[in-house]
Amino acid sequence: MKAYGKNIRISPKKLRVVAEVVRGMNAEEALNFLKFAPRKWAKILYKIVHSAVANAENNDGQKKADLYLDTLVITKGIVYKRWRPVSRWRMHPILKRTSNIRLELQVK
Repeated sequence: MKAYGKNIRISPKKLRVVAEVVRGMNAEEALNFLKFAPRKWAKILYKIVHSAVANAENNDGQKKADLYLDTLVITKGIVYKRWRPVSRWRMHPILKRTSNIRLELQVK
């Protein structure tokens, strides 16, 4: 039971903060935690956990209560490069980082 999120427009460093808290939790507890966490990236992780739980229920016939988050890996995605003009025709880079998320659920 897996779910992926690719090139999500938030830096991996910010996303790993919430991922550390949720990793290893029961699926229902993780969904409740992420639903009410006051961070933008908690909403993104909620969608991916919800997708993985739905995959497990529909494709494999598992119950939500028996699932837990086994692997939650946040990796670096592509980086959008933009430039900010400064004096004397020079440019300073602006790096818009993205994240890839891989989530695997297991049965207790």
